[in-house]
Order: sequence, then C-alpha cells, then structure tokens
Amino acid sequence: MRTFLAVLIAASFAGGSAVAEPLLSQGIGSATCARLAPDIKPAEGLNDEVNVMLYAWVQGYISAANVALLEYDNKHIDMSDLSDTRVLSMILDYCKANPDKKVVDAVDAFVKKVQQGAQ
Repeated sequence: MRTFLAVLIAASFAGGSAVAEPLLSQGIGSATCARLAPDIKPAEGLNDEVNVMLYAWVQGYISAANVALLEYDNKHIDMSDLSDTRVLSMILDYCKANPDKKVVDAVDAFVKKVQQGAQ
C-alpha cells in the first residue's frame, strides 16, 4: 500500500485532542502537491485508491463551491464536464507545476478560471 494512503488512513483514525483548525486542515485536499503528485495515476482512472479519494474530494469541493457560487452570482460549474480523467490530469498538471502548493489550490485555480471564462 502506498505510503500516502497509509498515512491518510492512519490520520483519519487518530484520536486525542486536536487543536481547533480550519476544516481543510485534514484530508486529501490539504495534501501538498509534492507529496500527492507521485501517487496520482490518471491512466488508472478510478481503479486506483488515491485517484478515487482525490476525485471524490474534488466532486464534494466543487459541489460546495457551486452552492456559494449560485448564491453569490447565480452561476455554477457544470460538473458533468468533470470526468475522472480530466480531474486527475488537471490536478496532476497543476501539482507538477506547483509542488509547493496544495491540492485545494489546484481546485481553487480551476474554479477561478471557469468563473472568469463565464463572465
């Protein structure tokens, strides 16, 4: 099993007292690009555990963003265009170019790009 996956699973079951932090302090979205990029395998699609976690996280994040976008300017991101291959490739490309950033930064950049294109 990949190291990243093992650490992610272990962290999700860790007990103890946690310091109050923003919600995005845990989970695959808060992973650094340098740490996650080697484990993203777009060609394997959803047959890979890391790919499934990442794709599911992105879907949830975009769904939440859509709620805010609809309330703010009555626009949204069409999620039917976000196939697993497209999402995984997009995140991988971003992470290769920005290893010091986080996965959430890749999705935020995508949302911003889509919103600018919609204007």
